[in-house]
Amino acid sequence: MNKQILLGYIYAALGAALFSTKAIFIKLAYLDKPDAGLMLALRMVTALPFFLAVAAYVIYRDKKAGRPLPEPKVWASAMAIGFVGFYLSALLDFEGLVYITAQLERLVLFTYPVMIMVLGWLFFGGRITLMGCVGAAITYAGLLVVFMKSIPDGGSNTVLGTSLVLACALTYALYQLLAKKVIGLIGSPLFTGVALSSSAVACVLHYVIANRTLDFSAPTHFYWMALGCGIVATVLPSFLVNASLSRVSAQSSSMIAAISPIITISLAVWILGEKFTLIDAAGSAMVIAGIVLYALTDQKPAVEIQQELAGEIEPA
Repeated sequence: MNKQILLGYIYAALGAALFSTKAIFIKLAYLDKPDAGLMLALRMVTALPFFLAVAAYVIYRDKKAGRPLPEPKVWASAMAIGFVGFYLSALLDFEGLVYITAQLERLVLFTYPVMIMVLGWLFFGGRITLMGCVGAAITYAGLLVVFMKSIPDGGSNTVLGTSLVLACALTYALYQLLAKKVIGLIGSPLFTGVALSSSAVACVLHYVIANRTLDFSAPTHFYWMALGCGIVATVLPSFLVNASLSRVSAQSSSMIAAISPIITISLAVWILGEKFTLIDAAGSAMVIAGIVLYALTDQKPAVEIQQELAGEIEPA
Protein backbone atom coordinates (compact mmCIF):
# COMPACT_ATOMS: atom_id res chain seq x y z
CA MET A 1 0.00 0.00 0.00
CA ASN A 2 1.20 3.52 -0.83
CA LYS A 3 2.67 5.23 2.25
CA GLN A 4 0.61 8.40 1.80
CA ILE A 5 -2.63 6.44 1.54
CA LEU A 6 -1.76 4.47 4.68
CA LEU A 7 -1.09 7.74 6.51
CA GLY A 8 -4.45 8.98 5.28
CA TYR A 9 -6.15 5.99 6.87
CA ILE A 10 -4.31 6.51 10.17
CA TYR A 11 -5.14 10.22 10.26
CA ALA A 12 -8.80 9.45 9.50
CA ALA A 13 -9.01 6.93 12.36
CA LEU A 14 -7.38 9.25 14.90
CA GLY A 15 -9.51 12.18 13.76
CA ALA A 16 -12.70 10.14 14.03
CA ALA A 17 -11.80 8.96 17.53
CA LEU A 18 -11.18 12.50 18.79
CA PHE A 19 -14.23 13.95 17.04
CA SER A 20 -16.25 11.28 18.86
CA THR A 21 -15.64 13.05 22.17
CA LYS A 22 -17.30 16.27 21.02
CA ALA A 23 -20.85 15.36 22.00
CA ILE A 24 -19.66 14.18 25.42
CA PHE A 25 -17.99 17.51 26.20
CA ILE A 26 -21.09 19.37 25.01
CA LYS A 27 -23.60 17.31 26.98
CA LEU A 28 -21.46 17.66 30.13
CA ALA A 29 -21.39 21.43 29.64
CA TYR A 30 -25.16 21.51 29.14
CA LEU A 31 -25.59 20.04 32.63
CA ASP A 32 -24.51 23.49 33.87
CA LYS A 33 -26.00 25.67 31.16
CA PRO A 34 -27.77 24.41 27.98
CA ASP A 35 -26.60 27.32 25.84
CA ALA A 36 -25.53 26.11 22.39
CA GLY A 37 -24.44 29.54 21.14
CA LEU A 38 -22.19 30.18 24.13
CA MET A 39 -20.66 26.70 24.03
CA LEU A 40 -19.92 27.02 20.33
CA ALA A 41 -18.42 30.50 20.75
CA LEU A 42 -16.18 29.42 23.65
CA ARG A 43 -15.13 26.30 21.79
CA MET A 44 -14.02 28.32 18.79
CA VAL A 45 -12.35 31.04 20.88
CA THR A 46 -10.32 28.28 22.51
CA ALA A 47 -9.34 26.82 19.15
CA LEU A 48 -8.78 30.10 17.26
CA PRO A 49 -5.17 30.78 18.42
CA PHE A 50 -4.07 27.41 17.07
CA PHE A 51 -5.69 28.00 13.70
CA LEU A 52 -4.19 31.47 13.37
CA ALA A 53 -0.74 30.24 14.42
CA VAL A 54 -0.73 27.45 11.86
CA ALA A 55 -1.93 29.72 9.07
CA ALA A 56 0.69 32.33 9.95
CA TYR A 57 3.46 29.71 10.05
CA VAL A 58 2.55 28.26 6.64
CA ILE A 59 2.40 31.73 5.08
CA TYR A 60 5.78 32.64 6.60
CA ARG A 61 7.34 29.35 5.45
CA ASP A 62 6.06 29.71 1.89
CA LYS A 63 7.11 33.35 1.68
CA LYS A 64 10.61 32.49 2.91
CA ALA A 65 10.85 29.71 0.32
CA GLY A 66 9.80 32.10 -2.42
CA ARG A 67 6.49 30.40 -3.10
CA PRO A 68 3.63 32.70 -4.13
CA LEU A 69 0.68 33.15 -1.82
CA PRO A 70 -2.70 31.74 -2.91
CA GLU A 71 -4.84 33.96 -5.08
CA PRO A 72 -7.57 36.04 -3.37
CA LYS A 73 -10.31 33.78 -4.74
CA VAL A 74 -8.66 30.77 -3.10
CA TRP A 75 -8.57 32.58 0.26
CA ALA A 76 -12.23 33.47 -0.18
CA SER A 77 -13.11 29.88 -1.07
CA ALA A 78 -11.36 28.51 2.01
CA MET A 79 -13.16 30.99 4.26
CA ALA A 80 -16.54 30.29 2.67
CA ILE A 81 -16.07 26.53 2.99
CA GLY A 82 -15.05 26.97 6.62
CA PHE A 83 -18.22 28.99 7.20
CA VAL A 84 -20.34 26.10 5.90
CA GLY A 85 -18.45 23.29 7.61
CA PHE A 86 -17.49 24.75 10.97
CA TYR A 87 -19.98 27.52 11.64
CA LEU A 88 -23.30 26.58 10.05
CA SER A 89 -22.82 22.85 10.48
CA ALA A 90 -21.50 23.18 14.04
CA LEU A 91 -24.31 25.53 15.08
CA LEU A 92 -26.94 23.07 13.89
CA ASP A 93 -25.16 20.25 15.70
CA PHE A 94 -24.79 22.12 19.01
CA GLU A 95 -28.42 23.18 18.93
CA GLY A 96 -29.50 19.63 18.18
CA LEU A 97 -27.61 18.31 21.20
CA VAL A 98 -29.79 20.44 23.46
CA TYR A 99 -32.70 18.13 22.57
CA ILE A 100 -31.33 14.63 21.90
CA THR A 101 -28.85 12.19 23.41
CA ALA A 102 -25.19 12.02 22.42
CA GLN A 103 -25.81 8.53 21.01
CA LEU A 104 -28.60 9.59 18.66
CA GLU A 105 -26.68 12.71 17.62
CA ARG A 106 -23.65 10.67 16.59
CA LEU A 107 -25.72 8.15 14.63
CA VAL A 108 -27.59 10.91 12.78
CA LEU A 109 -24.38 12.79 12.02
CA PHE A 110 -22.75 9.56 10.86
CA THR A 111 -25.14 9.39 7.90
CA TYR A 112 -23.26 12.19 6.13
CA PRO A 113 -21.45 9.79 3.71
CA VAL A 114 -24.82 8.94 2.17
CA MET A 115 -25.38 12.66 1.69
CA ILE A 116 -21.92 12.91 0.12
CA MET A 117 -23.03 10.28 -2.39
CA VAL A 118 -26.26 12.11 -3.23
CA LEU A 119 -24.77 15.61 -3.35
CA GLY A 120 -21.78 14.34 -5.31
CA TRP A 121 -24.13 12.81 -7.87
CA LEU A 122 -26.34 15.91 -8.09
CA PHE A 123 -23.70 18.63 -8.25
CA PHE A 124 -20.16 17.23 -8.55
CA GLY A 125 -20.34 14.61 -11.29
CA GLY A 126 -20.28 11.73 -8.82
CA ARG A 127 -21.97 8.39 -9.15
CA ILE A 128 -24.68 6.46 -7.35
CA THR A 129 -24.19 2.70 -7.30
CA LEU A 130 -26.66 -0.07 -6.52
CA MET A 131 -24.70 -1.16 -3.45
CA GLY A 132 -24.45 2.47 -2.37
CA CYS A 133 -28.24 2.65 -2.41
CA VAL A 134 -28.49 -0.62 -0.47
CA GLY A 135 -26.06 0.73 2.11
CA ALA A 136 -28.04 3.96 2.37
CA ALA A 137 -31.29 2.01 2.85
CA ILE A 138 -29.76 -0.08 5.66
CA THR A 139 -28.30 3.05 7.29
CA TYR A 140 -31.55 4.99 7.38
CA ALA A 141 -33.56 1.93 8.40
CA GLY A 142 -31.26 1.57 11.41
CA LEU A 143 -31.52 5.26 12.17
CA LEU A 144 -35.30 5.02 12.02
CA VAL A 145 -35.21 2.17 14.56
CA VAL A 146 -33.21 4.25 17.06
CA PHE A 147 -35.28 7.38 16.31
CA MET A 148 -38.61 5.65 16.90
CA LYS A 149 -37.28 4.08 20.10
CA SER A 150 -36.34 7.59 21.33
CA ILE A 151 -39.73 9.19 20.55
CA PRO A 152 -41.59 8.06 23.71
CA ASP A 153 -38.98 9.62 26.00
CA GLY A 154 -38.13 12.74 23.98
CA GLY A 155 -41.32 13.46 22.06
CA SER A 156 -41.15 16.64 19.97
CA ASN A 157 -37.65 17.36 21.30
CA THR A 158 -36.43 14.19 19.59
CA VAL A 159 -37.97 15.30 16.29
CA LEU A 160 -36.51 18.81 16.55
CA GLY A 161 -33.06 17.67 17.66
CA THR A 162 -32.84 14.96 15.00
CA SER A 163 -33.91 17.42 12.29
CA LEU A 164 -31.21 19.90 13.35
CA VAL A 165 -28.48 17.24 13.32
CA LEU A 166 -29.66 15.92 9.95
CA ALA A 167 -29.24 19.46 8.61
CA CYS A 168 -25.79 19.49 10.21
CA ALA A 169 -24.90 16.24 8.42
CA LEU A 170 -26.05 17.71 5.11
CA THR A 171 -23.91 20.84 5.46
CA TYR A 172 -20.92 18.78 6.64
CA ALA A 173 -21.23 16.54 3.57
CA LEU A 174 -21.21 19.65 1.40
CA TYR A 175 -18.14 20.90 3.27
CA GLN A 176 -16.24 17.66 2.57
CA LEU A 177 -17.03 17.77 -1.13
CA LEU A 178 -16.04 21.42 -1.45
CA ALA A 179 -12.93 21.20 0.74
CA LYS A 180 -11.03 18.54 -1.19
CA LYS A 181 -10.28 20.71 -4.22
CA VAL A 182 -9.11 23.71 -2.17
CA ILE A 183 -6.99 21.46 0.05
CA GLY A 184 -5.33 20.23 -3.12
CA LEU A 185 -4.45 23.82 -4.03
CA ILE A 186 -3.06 25.14 -0.73
CA GLY A 187 -2.49 22.07 1.43
CA SER A 188 -4.38 20.87 4.49
CA PRO A 189 -2.51 22.95 7.18
CA LEU A 190 -3.17 26.32 5.55
CA PHE A 191 -6.71 25.36 4.54
CA THR A 192 -7.51 24.24 8.08
CA GLY A 193 -6.04 27.40 9.57
CA VAL A 194 -7.95 29.73 7.24
CA ALA A 195 -11.25 27.82 7.15
CA LEU A 196 -11.54 27.36 10.88
CA SER A 197 -10.31 30.87 11.72
CA SER A 198 -13.07 32.38 9.61
CA SER A 199 -15.66 30.09 11.16
CA ALA A 200 -14.43 30.94 14.67
CA VAL A 201 -15.04 34.63 14.02
CA ALA A 202 -18.50 33.79 12.66
CA CYS A 203 -19.35 31.75 15.78
CA VAL A 204 -18.36 34.56 18.15
CA LEU A 205 -20.24 37.17 16.11
CA HIS A 206 -23.30 34.93 16.07
CA TYR A 207 -23.38 34.74 19.87
CA VAL A 208 -22.82 38.49 20.31
CA ILE A 209 -25.49 39.46 17.76
CA ALA A 210 -28.05 36.84 18.81
CA ASN A 211 -27.75 37.68 22.51
CA ARG A 212 -26.92 41.39 22.13
CA THR A 213 -24.20 41.07 24.73
CA LEU A 214 -20.46 40.68 25.21
CA ASP A 215 -21.06 38.68 28.35
CA PHE A 216 -19.48 35.24 28.00
CA SER A 217 -19.82 34.28 31.67
CA ALA A 218 -20.58 30.68 32.61
CA PRO A 219 -19.86 28.19 35.43
CA THR A 220 -16.22 27.08 35.72
CA HIS A 221 -17.10 23.52 34.71
CA PHE A 222 -18.70 24.88 31.53
CA TYR A 223 -15.41 26.60 30.63
CA TRP A 224 -13.45 23.40 31.17
CA MET A 225 -15.79 21.47 28.89
CA ALA A 226 -15.51 24.19 26.24
CA LEU A 227 -11.72 23.98 26.50
CA GLY A 228 -11.79 20.21 26.06
CA CYS A 229 -14.20 20.52 23.16
CA GLY A 230 -11.98 23.15 21.55
CA ILE A 231 -8.66 21.33 21.85
CA VAL A 232 -9.41 17.60 22.02
CA ALA A 233 -12.53 17.50 19.84
CA THR A 234 -11.81 20.37 17.42
CA VAL A 235 -8.19 21.42 16.90
CA LEU A 236 -6.54 18.01 16.80
CA PRO A 237 -9.17 16.10 14.79
CA SER A 238 -9.68 18.98 12.33
CA PHE A 239 -6.06 18.85 11.22
CA LEU A 240 -6.10 15.06 11.20
CA VAL A 241 -9.23 14.77 9.06
CA ASN A 242 -8.08 17.41 6.57
CA ALA A 243 -4.68 15.70 6.37
CA SER A 244 -6.57 12.49 5.64
CA LEU A 245 -8.66 14.14 2.92
CA SER A 246 -5.47 15.31 1.21
CA ARG A 247 -4.37 11.67 0.86
CA VAL A 248 -7.50 9.53 0.44
CA SER A 249 -11.01 9.95 -0.89
CA ALA A 250 -13.86 11.27 1.24
CA GLN A 251 -15.47 7.82 0.90
CA SER A 252 -12.39 6.09 2.33
CA SER A 253 -12.23 8.55 5.19
CA SER A 254 -15.90 8.04 5.97
CA MET A 255 -15.49 4.25 6.04
CA ILE A 256 -12.73 4.45 8.64
CA ALA A 257 -14.87 6.86 10.65
CA ALA A 258 -17.12 3.87 11.41
CA ILE A 259 -15.36 3.73 14.77
CA SER A 260 -16.83 7.11 15.68
CA PRO A 261 -20.35 6.05 16.75
CA ILE A 262 -18.97 3.10 18.70
CA ILE A 263 -16.69 5.40 20.71
CA THR A 264 -19.40 8.00 21.29
CA ILE A 265 -21.95 5.39 22.39
CA SER A 266 -19.45 3.82 24.78
CA LEU A 267 -18.55 7.19 26.32
CA ALA A 268 -22.20 8.27 26.51
CA VAL A 269 -23.14 5.15 28.44
CA TRP A 270 -20.06 5.27 30.68
CA ILE A 271 -19.78 9.02 31.38
CA LEU A 272 -23.28 10.42 30.77
CA GLY A 273 -25.20 7.41 32.01
CA GLU A 274 -27.33 7.21 28.86
CA LYS A 275 -29.36 4.03 28.35
CA PHE A 276 -28.33 1.58 25.64
CA THR A 277 -30.81 -1.19 24.91
CA LEU A 278 -30.88 -4.09 22.48
CA ILE A 279 -33.01 -1.94 20.16
CA ASP A 280 -30.36 0.77 20.26
CA ALA A 281 -27.68 -1.83 19.57
CA ALA A 282 -29.58 -3.24 16.58
CA GLY A 283 -30.29 0.17 15.08
CA SER A 284 -26.73 1.37 15.65
CA ALA A 285 -25.32 -1.78 14.05
CA MET A 286 -27.51 -1.21 10.99
CA VAL A 287 -26.38 2.41 10.66
CA ILE A 288 -22.70 1.47 10.88
CA ALA A 289 -23.10 -1.57 8.60
CA GLY A 290 -24.86 0.49 5.95
CA ILE A 291 -22.17 3.15 5.89
CA VAL A 292 -19.36 0.58 5.79
CA LEU A 293 -21.11 -1.29 2.96
CA TYR A 294 -21.46 1.93 1.00
CA ALA A 295 -17.83 2.90 1.57
CA LEU A 296 -16.48 -0.56 0.74
CA THR A 297 -18.32 -0.71 -2.57
CA ASP A 298 -17.32 2.83 -3.55
CA GLN A 299 -13.54 2.60 -3.21
CA LYS A 300 -11.37 3.91 -6.02
CA PRO A 301 -8.18 2.34 -7.33
CA ALA A 302 -5.06 3.75 -5.68
CA VAL A 303 -3.82 5.16 -8.97
CA GLU A 304 -7.06 7.14 -9.38
CA ILE A 305 -6.71 8.61 -5.90
CA GLN A 306 -3.15 9.64 -6.67
CA GLN A 307 -4.29 11.29 -9.89
CA GLU A 308 -6.85 13.28 -7.93
CA LEU A 309 -4.25 14.43 -5.47
CA ALA A 310 -1.99 15.49 -8.32
CA GLY A 311 -4.87 17.52 -9.76
CA GLU A 312 -5.10 15.48 -12.96
CA ILE A 313 -8.80 14.73 -12.53
CA GLU A 314 -11.61 16.25 -10.53
CA PRO A 315 -12.44 14.54 -7.25
CA ALA A 316 -15.77 12.73 -7.15
